[in-house]
Amino acid sequence: MILPRVVLLFAAAFSLGGCAGYHLGPIKPKLFENVNTVAVNTFKNDTLEPRIEVSFANAVIKQIQQDGTYRVVREEQADALIEGTIIEIERRPVRSVRGNVLATREFELIIRARYRVTERATGRELDSRTVQGRTNFFVSGTDSICADTQQDERQAIPQATEELAVRLVSQISEGW
Repeated sequence: MILPRVVLLFAAAFSLGGCAGYHLGPIKPKLFENVNTVAVNTFKNDTLEPRIEVSFANAVIKQIQQDGTYRVVREEQADALIEGTIIEIERRPVRSVRGNVLATREFELIIRARYRVTERATGRELDSRTVQGRTNFFVSGTDSICADTQQDERQAIPQATEELAVRLVSQISEGW
């Protein structure tokens, strides 16, 4: 009677021994092991596109909240500060109009930003990288007279911003 219990006990201990290094919850990079709360400052804008700084910070905050690794708080309560600069907005032609290779039908929009994560208490820099987001957009007018490329680009910026925020947050929450 005792032998089956001992065998069962050893079998349970042996099978659960492989899970010794695992734990539930977010696994932060080593640089951010002491960071539980972050504050996101308004991004600086080094481009010619007006009034996009706050939307970038809002996209990053939203993505941090969706990720759940860190809690977003005010600057006075944060363990770390995230500051960023929008350094470039680039528009590349992808597809031309059939019959007119000089007119572009579809563009790729690439937004690049540099960010920095610092420890609030000491001011020590934890991480600093460049990240980019991209999206494609079509020109709404069919001929070059009616086309409003700037308006179409302006409408595509939030999509590229969201992808940029996803990449930024994955870098600080997963380390890559």
